This record gives sequence, C-alpha cells and structure tokens, in this order.
Amino acid sequence: MIVDCAIYQDGRRTEGPGDFSEALAQARRSGDAFLWIGLHEPTEEEFGRVSQDFGLHPLAVEDALRAHQRPKLEVYDDSLFAVLKPVVYEPHHDTVSADELMIFIGDSFVVTVRHGESAPLADVRSRLEAEPEILAHGPTAVLYAISDAVVDHYIDVAGELQVDLEELETEVFAPSGSGGSSNTAASIYTFKRQVLEFRRATGPLTAPMTRLAGAGVPFVHQEAQPFFRDVADHLTRVNEQVEGLDRLLSDILSAHLAQMGVRQNDDMRKISAWAAMAAVPTMVAGIYGMNFDHMPELHWAWTYPSVILFMTVAVLGLHRLFKRRGWL
Repeated sequence: MIVDCAIYQDGRRTEGPGDFSEALAQARRSGDAFLWIGLHEPTEEEFGRVSQDFGLHPLAVEDALRAHQRPKLEVYDDSLFAVLKPVVYEPHHDTVSADELMIFIGDSFVVTVRHGESAPLADVRSRLEAEPEILAHGPTAVLYAISDAVVDHYIDVAGELQVDLEELETEVFAPSGSGGSSNTAASIYTFKRQVLEFRRATGPLTAPMTRLAGAGVPFVHQEAQPFFRDVADHLTRVNEQVEGLDRLLSDILSAHLAQMGVRQNDDMRKISAWAAMAAVPTMVAGIYGMNFDHMPELHWAWTYPSVILFMTVAVLGLHRLFKRRGWL
C-alpha cells in the first residue's frame, strides 16, 4: 500500500495533486522540487501504476515486488535502483532478521518500497523534513539519509551481538564447568547462524556504497560523494566487526569441543580407575569360587581375614596410585 506521498520544494513539504503523473509533472516544472512516494509491500496492481507513471525498468520492478534480493545498486536509463537490507536483533530470542528496502531515484522523484517492519523510513522522512537544508539537495539526500540510517543501525546491532558473544564466551570458559552443558554447542551454532544472517546484509552492501562514494553515478550529485564515503567507512567498520565475531565464534566452538574432549578423557580415566580397583576383588573372588579340591588355604583358620585384608590393601593402594596421578 501507499504509505506517504509528497512533493518537496526547497526542502519543504508541499501538498500536490493526488495523481502521480500530475504530481511528478508539477515537481519537474518547478525545477527545484521532487516527489517522494513511499510504499509498503505493494501489490502488483498498485506498483504497476507507479512504475508506469515513473517509467521504472521492468527488471527493477520485478525485483521490488518479489523481494528476496541481495544488497545492490543498478543503473538504468531513467532511474537508479538500490536495494538495502535493514536488520533487527531480538536480544530476548537471540535472532537476527533482515527485511528489504528498495529505492528508486530519478529525475525529480524518489520511490521507496519497503518489505517487512524494520525499515527506518518513517524516522528518516521525519528527520529530513525537520532539516530542509539537507532535503533541498533532492533525491540524492534521501538516498544518503536512508543508507546512513541503515548502516548506523548495523553498528548498533553489531554492538549488541558483541555483548551477547562475551556472555557466551564467559559461559563456555566458566571455571565451574557449566560450559560443558549439552546446550552450549547448540547455542554457539545458533549464534553463528545469526552472525551469518547479519553478514548477508552487510557484506554485499560494500560494493554499492563504494560505487556511490565514487564519481560518475547517474542521478547522484557530485557533492554527495564525501557523505557516501562516510557511510562506506562505517560499513567497513561493521564488516570488520562481523568478521571478528565470526572468527571468535569459530574459536569458541573449537575451544568448547576441546573442553568436551578433555572432560570425556577425564571421565574415561575415572571409569578405568574404578574398574581397575573393582577388578582385584573380583579376580580373587573368582579364584576362590572355582571349587578346586586341592586348595590347602581353604582349611586355614586365618584364610578369610587374610583374603579380605589383601583385597582391601590392594584396592586402597590402587586408589592412592590413581589419586596421585590425577585419575580420581
């Protein structure tokens, strides 16, 4: 559906005709105005009217309707098409979800298509309307403001992931041994999956931001290059954080598996030690349980106490030996 539609002249919002074609024609006639239309998960019929009036490329229209696109930047004859993926991190459920945001900019118009609920378009529009000197730069200002808002939120999400990673690291390396719980490996894998989802949103966006920071991009003012370079720099910092998170998770998983192996070895040594101590009385009892006729010690008065004493001394000796070697 159409969320908002307005003409901006000299950076200030003005009321225009309800028809898209008339509103666009009015913005172009003024020379210093542009039309900004915001849509949220439009139907094919709704977006068909917009694309026809604005002359949007059919391939870009198809991408905007179907969503599930990677971040990218495409240049067509009459418009510039950009795809961004805003992300949301739910700390209570430890999940990262990515929505999609498509931006068309061209001659005196901006069309934004939002899929999902996390795109910061309402806040961006409100902030730009409060700063008309920025909005006066036209569609380029809208593209920069949206890109800056999305990337700045990436930084916030990366910080939240870093905090949760430190908590997970503390759990794995806890001296109490809680890091050996059966759920720890699953938690690490789940966290690694969320980092991968985050990486899918931030990594592919590097090339479009680098391109916008350079020269020769149609429909983008040359004066905006330093601002896009700033966004690209922030994005580079986010990607470095994501790579660091991924490496740390791999290291934590390796350390956890090593700890599990050490604990299993300790358990096996303990089991072996107790089995060895149990084997001595079992062996002695087995010998005297074979009912041989010629066993003179069976008729001695002190045979029973002697055998019990021998088994006790042997078990205590083995216990002391294993204790000194750290098996028990």
